[in-house]
Amino acid sequence: MTENAASGPAVELTINGQAVRAERHMTVVEAAWANGVPRVSGVGCLEGVCGSCRILLRRGKEVGVALACETLVEPGIEVLFLPPPAAPRHQYELTDLSDGWDIQARFQEIFPEAARCRHCHGCVRSCPKGIVVEEGVALAVAGHFREAGEAFFECVMCELCDTACPEQIAPAHVGLFCRRITAFFHLRPPNLINRLEEIRQEPPQDGKEKP
Repeated sequence: MTENAASGPAVELTINGQAVRAERHMTVVEAAWANGVPRVSGVGCLEGVCGSCRILLRRGKEVGVALACETLVEPGIEVLFLPPPAAPRHQYELTDLSDGWDIQARFQEIFPEAARCRHCHGCVRSCPKGIVVEEGVALAVAGHFREAGEAFFECVMCELCDTACPEQIAPAHVGLFCRRITAFFHLRPPNLINRLEEIRQEPPQDGKEKP
């Protein structure tokens, strides 16, 4: 790893137990790749879909979780790439829901543990996207599925919230369920509806009326 005036001295850190050096502008995942940590083919942002590069991150005595693609290298930090999430245990078919009246009962059958939230805030603290995870789960339990889906709109399914939940609620999958049924029953997101209406009301560029 070279040093230059623009980037400054190389940063020394630990990745998966190995001491490495990286340039200051690098993210943790770039530093890992530069130091021989293999890339997983077929998944990840390089393939167009977030691969949720989950890491356990230690800064001195502080330990937390993050996404390696969003975290810049720092001197002395210790990084451990976490294994991918386990296969989802919640099985359902959207086509089994004949209409909107079935959703509440089916949700309770699929996610019975969701009502046991102890409000420890572990899911909120672990979320790298700043999602109000606990509030989203509460909305789903109360039957407000569209609002719950909107709360999880930025979710990348890293499932760090699932790992942090002592009740094994799997909040990320609760959010995914809410987003899926919202689309399935054609409950369009309000932000999309509003934006389409704004576009419709914009004056035409070529003097022609919009359809």
